[in-house]
Amino acid sequence: PETTGLESNSGQKPNGTSTKPSAAPNGDGSGDGGEGVEEEGEEKPMPYRQILLLCYTAMTEPIAYFAIFPFMPEMIFRTGVPQSSVGFWTGIIESLFSLVQMVLMIFYGRAADRFGRKPVLIFSLGGMSVFTALFGMSQRLWQMILCRCLAGCFAGSVVTVRTMISENCTKQSQAKAFSWYMFTRNLGIFIGPLIGGGLANPTEQFPKVFAPGSFFGTYRYALSTYVTGAVCLSATLTSLFGLKETLDKTADSGAKAKTQLSTTEVLKSPGVPMVLGIFGYVMLLGLGYTAVNPVFLYTDVELGGWGFSDQQIAGVLAIAGASQSLWMLLAFPLLQKRLGTGNLLRVCAVAWGLMFAGYPVLNEVLRHGSETAFWAVWPPFLVMGSGVAMAYACVQLCLNDISPSSTVLAAVNALGLTVSSAVRAFAPVAFTSIYAAGVKGQILDGHLIWALLIVLTLGLNILCFFLPRAAEGRYKAPVSEGEGDGTRRAT
Repeated sequence: PETTGLESNSGQKPNGTSTKPSAAPNGDGSGDGGEGVEEEGEEKPMPYRQILLLCYTAMTEPIAYFAIFPFMPEMIFRTGVPQSSVGFWTGIIESLFSLVQMVLMIFYGRAADRFGRKPVLIFSLGGMSVFTALFGMSQRLWQMILCRCLAGCFAGSVVTVRTMISENCTKQSQAKAFSWYMFTRNLGIFIGPLIGGGLANPTEQFPKVFAPGSFFGTYRYALSTYVTGAVCLSATLTSLFGLKETLDKTADSGAKAKTQLSTTEVLKSPGVPMVLGIFGYVMLLGLGYTAVNPVFLYTDVELGGWGFSDQQIAGVLAIAGASQSLWMLLAFPLLQKRLGTGNLLRVCAVAWGLMFAGYPVLNEVLRHGSETAFWAVWPPFLVMGSGVAMAYACVQLCLNDISPSSTVLAAVNALGLTVSSAVRAFAPVAFTSIYAAGVKGQILDGHLIWALLIVLTLGLNILCFFLPRAAEGRYKAPVSEGEGDGTRRAT
């Protein structure tokens, strides 16, 4: 009979890969056991419709998270909060979503492993649709906090989507699927603020359509959140009617009970703590850089930045976003297949350090008046540097591969996302504070933050040498059935 999942140290199969015994010369179906290389079972076509539906669903979480960013400060100010305190409350409310998500992520992972992926996904999307829509009707600060917390309570879709994508793929096709997943997540980050800012204050932006005394005149931000909620609702419906359950419910209940590990047992499983540590480390570097970058671009050249205008900063972020998408869609599947997940992650770790070093170097170029050299170098520097975003997909594949059992795949993903949410809650504030201190005191000519990031990148390079063998992601092509000579056939 066929089994499903990724090869693990315990012999369990944690994802939806269909495998059959391969025809090996010794008759036992074993491969040649090359270090860090795992044999893939019979290849099967990737279910494109299911993957595309899951990618669309994945896009809704960043849309719901980022849609409120453009109008949040004004919305808080209109509740009567002094302008000097708006920044504080903006940070609090924007972080609550991630904090609540962090607390409940393991619960959602456990629920998905117990009751099925699809029911948990539908439940999460439905709740997020409602409370995201209601957020725009808040007239008091406590109402905003309550709606944001409740929306975070239903943000469990991210763990189930990642798990279902993994279970719909083989080891060889998961790199391609997760490159699509990362692309649609980035698309959601782009679309969310457009919806939020483009539809806020509709009576002022579209006076011919919405009268000042109408409903949307009283609730200035309801149209933005209603549309955002509608997008989430559409994902709920497409998931309800289009997605197939990926959790294997036909497995023997006795065998299933034996592999149903507790959270503590999962954390103690071989390789899991190290992969979670690397996962969190990558998120720390990425979120720290993302928080500092816009402020650095705006800072005057004399203080250590590039002195860009708002329009130039928008252009830089747009180029970086487009470049990351191209790296993920076109380069990542090929590089992962050729190098393996672990080796590609090591390449990204080295490239990250070089990219961080490039920012202060280019500032010094501007300080010495070489603007022509700067404008000749920074566009290709930005495009090439954007390739480090592949590290995010690498650590996700490592997380999938290290899962000790198919029955805890969602729990393992939940642990990773709990770590990610925790980092997202404190990293931006910590890194921007360090950047501000470095600029104010002109420590290292204002380059303190880049020195810190380079040192942290060295730490990632060291950690990558301890990546467990099971997470290396170097897969052999399947052996075609009926081949008695043991030769391997590439697919």
